[in-house]
Amino acid sequence: MTTAHAQDLQAAARIALACLDLTSLNDGDTAADIDALCQRAQTANGPVAAVCVWPRFVAQARAALPAAVKVAAVANFPDGALDLTRTLADVAAIGQAGGDEVDVVLPYRALLADRATEVAEFLSEVRFASRPLTLKVIIESGALATPERIAQATRLALAAGADFVKTSTGKTSTGATPAAAAVMLKEIKASGLSAAGFKASGGVRSVADAAGYIAQVEATLGAGALNPQRLRFGASGLLTDIEAVLSGAASTASTAAY
Repeated sequence: MTTAHAQDLQAAARIALACLDLTSLNDGDTAADIDALCQRAQTANGPVAAVCVWPRFVAQARAALPAAVKVAAVANFPDGALDLTRTLADVAAIGQAGGDEVDVVLPYRALLADRATEVAEFLSEVRFASRPLTLKVIIESGALATPERIAQATRLALAAGADFVKTSTGKTSTGATPAAAAVMLKEIKASGLSAAGFKASGGVRSVADAAGYIAQVEATLGAGALNPQRLRFGASGLLTDIEAVLSGAASTASTAAY
């Protein structure tokens, strides 16, 4: 590895750390797992942007973390059913427990069944109920498959008032991809919403992966978007590679999408 390449990776690692949603969404998560996650979120190189957990762990995470680290939790996850009652219950639980951010799954199967009006109404209701929390809408780009559907889902999320549009739950066979990111970023730019952000999630395991998305965001939205207000990475394993790169060691992960 050349010195210049190592410096580029370190710069990407610093951005990725500051924009990381350190995530634990395993079916068997315990209170001890969440304690460990919150300790892990406060690294020697600085804190992550947020931790992302199940709604039932929000109060625990909030109590364990400094205010600078946001607590995100998922709603309607991971299936993305067109079930407003259940989703609003999740949103209410997150807010009441002291959460800062909601990651909700767009009802992508309904969208694929050409029920876009119902999807739009669902997202509008979730946006209304979730204020003033940050809202990230997961479009499940791998399941949508075509650029046209990915673009449509991104537009619906932005029109409803999403703060971020997020690629994936990480629970399907296809997570974040550069191709999906390109479509989503193009729609974010075209929306004219200068505060709207992008979150890559699902299979982002290495700093090299993160660097690819950072380059895409910079090319489309500008260098001013390379901050946790506009860019996030949802991952559980990425932090290990970030810490390796920032320590001067070689990357510990093989690239996935990039």
